[in-house]
Amino acid sequence: MYSILELIERSADYLKSKGVESPRLNAELLLANILNCNRMELYLKYDQPLKDLEINKYREFISRRGKREPLQYIIGKVEFYGLNFIVNENVLIPRQETEILIDTVLLQTEKNKNTKILDIGTGSGNIPISLAKNFPHSEIDSIDISNDAIEIAKQNAKINSVEDRINFIVNDFRNFNYLKNQYDLIVSNPPYINLREYNLLEKELLEFEPKIALTDFNDGLSFYKMISQKAKLLLKPKGKIFYEVGISQAESVKNILKENNFINIMIAKDYLGIDRVVVGELN
Repeated sequence: MYSILELIERSADYLKSKGVESPRLNAELLLANILNCNRMELYLKYDQPLKDLEINKYREFISRRGKREPLQYIIGKVEFYGLNFIVNENVLIPRQETEILIDTVLLQTEKNKNTKILDIGTGSGNIPISLAKNFPHSEIDSIDISNDAIEIAKQNAKINSVEDRINFIVNDFRNFNYLKNQYDLIVSNPPYINLREYNLLEKELLEFEPKIALTDFNDGLSFYKMISQKAKLLLKPKGKIFYEVGISQAESVKNILKENNFINIMIAKDYLGIDRVVVGELN
């Protein structure tokens, strides 16, 4: 019978042989999930033997991770902006750099004002839900082309107790028609990886995360052009648009906004000093 420490060490070695980054951390997190504890608690009972059911489940998890399935899909959840979200293969895994998008909206928007927001590309719902939690008087429309993604987002809104303030819409944004001058803010983390770069992505992204949420099947700028053009009709006067952008895309997106009559354009950097968020105000 293996102890907790022995299982972690063997599993970490196996994951390392499969090219998994941070193999020890992955081994610990997967076992902690099965035992319903945190990583530190694992080492308080490192010599404890495990039940056969727990060992079998752990072997299944390690096998899946060894095939490079993302850890978040295996355990079915992820933390984003201090909130808990369920995730599966139908939605992009929320990432730390997207928290910069939320930070930027919070810095530039009055918290207690009645704010009408349009979120484009809902996915797991991490963006609209995080905004709803931080803007108590907001009303949010959140659109995604994937019905499966919208269903996950609805579950996450309920988990985080904001389901009554987000209107989830299954629709292709190209066919999205709402009243003019309706929104104070538009927020989007659209697919921005160009098709050439997509084919070079790591296995976790290439084989497991939804392609439609990662690439525009073109130059990586298609959605910024389309959204910016339509935003001129949807935003109220002086309304703002907030984009997450990929590496080296900020200046291109800035120019797209300029071409569409946006002013006071600013760029925010992420934790690594990379230009990550572009903001514009409708002239």
